[in-house]
Amino acid sequence: MKQTQRHDAIIDLVRRQGYVSTEELVEHFDVSPQTIRRDLNDLADQNKIQRHHGGAALPSSSENTAWQDRKMMWSAEKARIAQRVASQIPDGATLFIDIGTTPEAVAHALLNHNNLRVVTNNLNVAMLLMAKPDFRLILAGGEVRTRDGGIMGEATLDFISQFRLDFGILGISGIDMDGSLLEFDYHEVRTKRAIIENSRCVILVADHSKFGRNAMVNLGNMSLIDQLYTDEPPPPSVMKVIEQHEVHLELC
Repeated sequence: MKQTQRHDAIIDLVRRQGYVSTEELVEHFDVSPQTIRRDLNDLADQNKIQRHHGGAALPSSSENTAWQDRKMMWSAEKARIAQRVASQIPDGATLFIDIGTTPEAVAHALLNHNNLRVVTNNLNVAMLLMAKPDFRLILAGGEVRTRDGGIMGEATLDFISQFRLDFGILGISGIDMDGSLLEFDYHEVRTKRAIIENSRCVILVADHSKFGRNAMVNLGNMSLIDQLYTDEPPPPSVMKVIEQHEVHLELC
């Protein structure tokens, strides 16, 4: 069995059982303990599993990976996604840019554009786009989440509801196998819904590691978005939902 096939099979076992021991995996795949330990370390680095002494379990559904770690994960893939999205945004457009490291990558890819008008609840995006004197940058009010520069709360919702913009660039923490869009923070979900409701075209940016990733708050299903930009084909069950809701899929 190839390494990628074994990784997929390990993830499937963890999902079905909740926890698997290293010994169980060694016996199941008939490989050495060192090979299984490398597999588990690789999958933990991708946040596909949570590594435990002697085995692996599902990642926490209540707490996201640290922002700095997420920023480093799949950075090349996020950059490809961002460049493709940016190529679809015309000069002079109006857009929301959401919390998250992939929306931040999109903001970076937009620096060669002209005369954009950007509303964001992401301090990192605001700091990045300040370098463009021809951009009109509008920062949402609200409570700053210090761990990642996200801005949320009732004031944020009221602020976003004042606008009707061309594009909403959204990130997501996880996409369940039934196509549900998942987040860790209820307040962040409310903010994303406000962006969705006030965007003419909703673009979801998510690298392949988000497929099958667990998080505790359900934003809704694929019908909420117009376009999905990702770097690998989604799993068949997710692809079925994408087709059902006629979401435009771009592989980058």
